[in-house]
Order: sequence, then structure tokens, then C-alpha cells
Amino acid sequence: MTALPFLSTYWPHILAGFLGYALFHLLKIAFKNRERNAVSGKLDANDLSLIQEGITETDLSNSADFSHQSDEDDLAQIPYKFERYSDDDSIRRSECFYTEMNKRRTVRHISSKPVRSEIIENIIRTAGTSPSGAHMQPWTFVVVQDRDLKSEIRSIVEAEEEINYRQRMGDKWVNDLKCLKTNWHKEYLDKAPYLILVFEQVHGITEDGQKQVHYYSRISASIACGLLLAAVQNAGLCTVTSTPLNAGSALRRLLQRPVNEKLLLLLPIGYPEDNATVPDIKRKPLDDIMVMM
Repeated sequence: MTALPFLSTYWPHILAGFLGYALFHLLKIAFKNRERNAVSGKLDANDLSLIQEGITETDLSNSADFSHQSDEDDLAQIPYKFERYSDDDSIRRSECFYTEMNKRRTVRHISSKPVRSEIIENIIRTAGTSPSGAHMQPWTFVVVQDRDLKSEIRSIVEAEEEINYRQRMGDKWVNDLKCLKTNWHKEYLDKAPYLILVFEQVHGITEDGQKQVHYYSRISASIACGLLLAAVQNAGLCTVTSTPLNAGSALRRLLQRPVNEKLLLLLPIGYPEDNATVPDIKRKPLDDIMVMM
């Protein structure tokens, strides 16, 4: 009974406190979503995750709205075809592969010389052999060769990149890139005979329209990008790994990709120009990157 006079006297304050608490949490959620889709403000290299739109893998795993793959026991098991090499052959092959991959460089001076489409198709096939979580293969490789479409892509990327360099990235990030002589001008997006845009499928769509869980979609698509880069080098072509900050949504709409796809990487593909140059940089020695235990 003693509580009634207290409540009758202070109920406006209690109600205001409750509403304030609820409003605080709503604003907190809204702020996090705003960060994820940020288009302004200074960003560090570690802040890229703040602007990645879409659904997280945790959300996918915990959601009852997603359908799941059938039991693995339903899959037939077949013999693994394995060709065993001698130790000497394995050493020779590994050395030859390393020698070829060590020639790979980021090349921004890309020639407009035509590249046969069969080469590009084989490069994509190679990337498609990549492992993926639960074999969901959560990637789409969009190959652009149309000149007008490439120009539209360049316009979108350069408009966002200029804002990135002038506002979002901050002085330290911009200064760290000066030695590489990079800026928001991307001439290679027009000149390269092909652009490959790698999209991560955040989730799949089943034949009956349900969302299909894609486990470790970002990691899986990133591994596929590694194989793609190796295939480009193996084919005697060159590229520059481009991650168009804040341009992903506009490029997705331009290329008419579904909302479950998120741009991961943009790769201009072609032969290097005859007078192409690259920065004189060195890779870390083995002792700096390998720990043997």
C-alpha cells in the first residue's frame, strides 16, 4: 500500500525514465546500422567492416527463416583420384609454382589489347574450384567487356573514391598510399578488356524462393579470389585488386545483381602495357611469415 502514493506522485518520472531507456537502445541499434552503411566520415583500414551491407553469418546461422541443406548422408561417396609425385617432383613443382606466383604484381598500367574469352572462362572455372563452407559455393563472377558499361563502372567508382581520398580515409591512410602513387583516377577500368566483379552471395535462394544458408560466405568467396588471382598470373595476364569503398551497392544495382549479393572485389584483367611500371617493393622473407613448430 505504501507504494501507491509513491507511484502516484512520481509516475511521470518513472515513465520518462522507461521511455528514455527504450529510446537509448533504439538509437543504439539505428546507429550501428548507420555505421554499416556509412557513406561519410573518416575511416581507417580496419573500419571497412562498418560499411559492409547485408546479413552476418551469425544472423544466418541463428535464423529460422532460412532453409538448410539436406543431410550429408544423402550424398554418394566416390573414390578420390590422386596422383602421387616423388619427393623430387613435388619439390620441383612447388618451386616452379612459387617462381611463377612470385612474378605476380599489382599492375595499374593495363593494355587495351584484346584477350580471348576462352582464357577468361578458364580463369573463372579455376576460381570456381575453390572450397567453400558446406559446398555452398557462395560466389558470382560478373565479367564485363561492354565499353559503355565499363565507363559507367568507372564513373561510379571514381566518384566514391574521390570522396574516400578527400574525406573518409584520413591523412594517415592517404599518406601510406603515396609511395604507391595511387589516387581516385582509375584509367584501367576503361582500358582493360575485361572487368571481373566478384560478388559474395550472403545467402542463397532455393527454387521455391526460400533463403538458403551460406556458411562462411565471406571467407569462401575470398579463397576463390585467391585462386582467381593465381589463375590470372598463370595465364600470363595482370590485374590490380580493387575494393571499391562505398561503391558496392551502386555497382550491384548497375549490374542488376540480386540483393543477396555483395561486391567483394573488382579486378580489371588484361595484358600489361609495354611501358608498364610497378613500385620497387619487396616481399617478406619466409622467416617473417612462417612459424614452424
